[in-house]
Amino acid sequence: MFKNLLVHIPSERSLRAIVDGAVSLAMSSSSHIDAISIGYEATVVSVPAIGDNMLDATIKDEQRKAIERAEAALAVFEVEAKLAGITYNCRSVSALPDEAVDVICAASRLYDLSVVLQPEADKDTFDNMIPQEILFQSGGPVLFIPHTHNKPFSLKRVGIAWDGSRLAARALRDAVPFLHQAQTITTISVDESRLIPTDLSSASVIAHLARRQLQANAIHLTSDDTDIAQLILSAAADEGFDLMVMGGYGHSRLKERFLGGVTRDMLKSMTLPTLMSH
Repeated sequence: MFKNLLVHIPSERSLRAIVDGAVSLAMSSSSHIDAISIGYEATVVSVPAIGDNMLDATIKDEQRKAIERAEAALAVFEVEAKLAGITYNCRSVSALPDEAVDVICAASRLYDLSVVLQPEADKDTFDNMIPQEILFQSGGPVLFIPHTHNKPFSLKRVGIAWDGSRLAARALRDAVPFLHQAQTITTISVDESRLIPTDLSSASVIAHLARRQLQANAIHLTSDDTDIAQLILSAAADEGFDLMVMGGYGHSRLKERFLGGVTRDMLKSMTLPTLMSH
């Protein structure tokens, strides 16, 4: 099981879903969790007329305000962590946005799992950048919690989005600790007979899992002209999944932005906790 967790607590977004989801996960797995929140500093432009002393004072004031925002967010997490009786640490950071990405991505590399909040496209905040950067740079699995999530984290019914790719295989391996807790496991493939080689079929995945004493079944979908992410989410709703497992970003983020991609669409429309690996 994942025993060493990192959770990013946003300082500029609603945080109830991520706090409740992360604390619930730590409780159910008896895991230690480290919470990190970043207060973002505004860039201070040097103007000769104001002098070095005033510039230094302005920078320090920005840093103080940023830390206060981060600590306010962590205070919400800490209340719930104490009530739940889990072991945890909190870390507040003051940083410029580019520095913030480097700090949290470096920190995430020593954890079994990073827990982040689903980005919100209509929210103009640097907190939206962090989850995807962790996915790309952590080197480990990332659990995305939907910003609408409002129930305890559960692993009774787990779905695996399978397309035979390296990323899907990575996500499958990374999810094994969760799969051993599941009551039902279901693979979901789209246009399998046309796109997935026979030796990488859902049947092969099921046989692979059986060797781990994990029983699974398969759902085969046909896309026609239907959005693949919506097909997967509809199947997840029909089956009552608690967790989805999938690879994240088969192409660059830039290419997915302009050409479209399942990961991008999932992050936009996510309705259930989703473990992604890159």
